[in-house]
Amino acid sequence: MEGTEGMEGAQRARVASPRRNVNRGYRTLAVWQDAIDYYAITCRIFRAFPDELRRVVSNQSSAVDSVHRNIAEGYCRRRLNEYLQHLNDAMGSAGESVSGLHACRNAGQVSETEVAQADARVFKLENRLKRLIASLQSKRQEGDWEDSFVAPDPDSG
Repeated sequence: MEGTEGMEGAQRARVASPRRNVNRGYRTLAVWQDAIDYYAITCRIFRAFPDELRRVVSNQSSAVDSVHRNIAEGYCRRRLNEYLQHLNDAMGSAGESVSGLHACRNAGQVSETEVAQADARVFKLENRLKRLIASLQSKRQEGDWEDSFVAPDPDSG
């Protein structure tokens, strides 16, 4: 079932906006789709919190929202070092959100089932982020990164 949820999220992203260009390529990344799914799960969990805990809800929502936004922003900046910085920021926000999730569980504000569901999603997301960061670091080391919006001319070499 878990893989199906991510696929449905990817299909929603494509159906919602058929407009595509190089700058919107982040929407095809599984890690971005996982981040969107994690945001949706978090919204469902924290939606029912009472008004007196709105700051907790706001902080948790902001941390989770920051993950997909940083993935997209880094991708769109096109410069490898900036992309890596934004992915590291996304990883930090994911960690912040996990901390908040477990604090809410310990305070009895969310159930074990809700924590398990969200934690499984963010664990998968964190692992994908780590793999993407490692892959980009390899590209940086090898000098194999194209940051241009213009496709290279195949006859120019």
